[in-house]
Amino acid sequence: FTGKNNVVLCFYPKNHLFACPSKKVFEMAKSVISVYDEILSTNSKLFAISIDTVESQKKFVDEYDIPYLHLSDTQKSTCKKYSGLNIAGLAKRITFIIDKNGIIKNIFQNIDVQNHGKQIVEFLKKLD
Repeated sequence: FTGKNNVVLCFYPKNHLFACPSKKVFEMAKSVISVYDEILSTNSKLFAISIDTVESQKKFVDEYDIPYLHLSDTQKSTCKKYSGLNIAGLAKRITFIIDKNGIIKNIFQNIDVQNHGKQIVEFLKKLD
């Protein structure tokens, strides 16, 4: 993607958890889906990453009709390098914006899941 696209990496704990974290995953996905065309219009590619298996990722993407790629990091190597892991060994909820030159331009932490899509778009529009 270097030289062509900005990259958005959205790390999140897990697709199907019991209780609150699962609701946050769905809310964040809805927020990003609602602005996905705007993200694409900024010459950006978006990837969501968790420690879920490929099968779990496919089920989640199909279940919620998610248009962007979900990546599986069952070995937790990418999650450890970028977002770190929480006390339960799951990826922390963090989003990285990487510009066309491969430079990390922003890191969203303490994410407001309902407005995160808008936050991503606002930042991406500042890059161009």
